[in-house]
Amino acid sequence: MAEPTAWSAPGHECVLCPPLRFRFNGMADLPGESGVIARDRDFLLIPDVAPLAEGHVLLVTQEHRQCAGEFGRKMWERALRWRDRVAHLYRVAYGSGELLLFEHGPATSQGGGACIDHMHWHLLPGTPGVRAVVEARGRPGAPADLVALRACFRAGRSYLLIEENEVMTVHPGDGVESQFLRWAVTAAGPDVTWRWQETFGLPAGKRRFLRTLTALRAALTAPPAGDQPPDSHQ
Repeated sequence: MAEPTAWSAPGHECVLCPPLRFRFNGMADLPGESGVIARDRDFLLIPDVAPLAEGHVLLVTQEHRQCAGEFGRKMWERALRWRDRVAHLYRVAYGSGELLLFEHGPATSQGGGACIDHMHWHLLPGTPGVRAVVEARGRPGAPADLVALRACFRAGRSYLLIEENEVMTVHPGDGVESQFLRWAVTAAGPDVTWRWQETFGLPAGKRRFLRTLTALRAALTAPPAGDQPPDSHQ
């Protein structure tokens, strides 16, 4: 299999927009449309095709948006409800609602270490200390909210978005290498290959994808146990 490339432009060439949205799933013989964990009119929740760990999912906008810095207030609030919903699924599936959220936020093509210019948040169970790794590389964080991300995007500055331990920070993203935050996840934890092209389609990654799909789908249908997930508007 030739090494896939993920860079994409808006419109029909974007690999996270139809008709190419599940192209890489098909290349790796993984479920595509049938592998969507949950969706609403704005977002899809899908397993990462080259997961760094079991439970690694992507929250992807249904329509083409470059990054979360392009969101309006309502879209931002819906994205945060999805974040909360994923924390609930992790709690049911893995016993803890702790999560890591990160985004390579491109203000320009492939800026901020992004290789796909379509908004997607990475979410993983646990909090492996990514913020400390990023700040040690000279990328200090500031409190993050929609206002901060929109300011970066409108000024043409790419950003890195990190949430750990329920604290969200934004970091300068211009000039970082591709997939910088994927690297930071592995630098903060066990030695794992981090470039998605190097694990894409391999048996271990496919097993993680399928285990993630099975575990989180089961969590969706599990009886409530003390707390309720946010309304998904399905």
